[in-house]
Amino acid sequence: MKKYFAEMIGTMVLVVMGCGAAIFNGGCGTVPQVLTVAFAFGLSVVAMAYAIGGVSGCHINPAVTLGVWLSKRMSGKDAAMYILSQVVGALIGSTILYLLTSKISMDYATTTGANMLGSGVSTMGGFLAEMIFTFVFVLVVLGSTDEKKGAGSHAGLAIGLSLVLIHIVCIPITGTSVNPARSIGPAIYQGAEAISQLWIFILAPLLGAVIAAGAWGVIGCNKEN
Repeated sequence: MKKYFAEMIGTMVLVVMGCGAAIFNGGCGTVPQVLTVAFAFGLSVVAMAYAIGGVSGCHINPAVTLGVWLSKRMSGKDAAMYILSQVVGALIGSTILYLLTSKISMDYATTTGANMLGSGVSTMGGFLAEMIFTFVFVLVVLGSTDEKKGAGSHAGLAIGLSLVLIHIVCIPITGTSVNPARSIGPAIYQGAEAISQLWIFILAPLLGAVIAAGAWGVIGCNKEN
């Protein structure tokens, strides 16, 4: 139970800090805002990696959990419980942000940090972006946490910085999800428009994780070609 609770807490922190940065810094309309939000998400992962990594591995992302399960590093039962815990954590994080925004008098560009397609971005464009960037992210996770080929104690830093990089590029396209749980919580509070696009931010990251697991199965194989 401890590892499931750790995943819930870690995902809650990710949503509060990452989406909170988008809310309280006026959205992501300028370069400084993009960088602020990108580092908020990335540093949240770094912080949680060293806080709960020793307990649960700090997935805090259903796409990561799917990739780890497909790589045969965890059981199906644990994977399902991880994902459930992550979604619950994201909902708790979004509820905290809702309570904060309802009690603070400010003009917000966003009150939830929900993911939605950027101006002029097609459904297919957003789907491809989320799939490709999740592929990159999960590949970094699988590679850096590999017992023999990984980065050891520096894995959390590598993973967090890769998430910063992904956000810098992807925020103008979709607001950057690469994490279904992170998208589910804020979408519920955002309402109809975010919910209508939510399938993109669930399906595309999961598909990207599947591709990443397959790719790591090839390049991380111990057999020499």
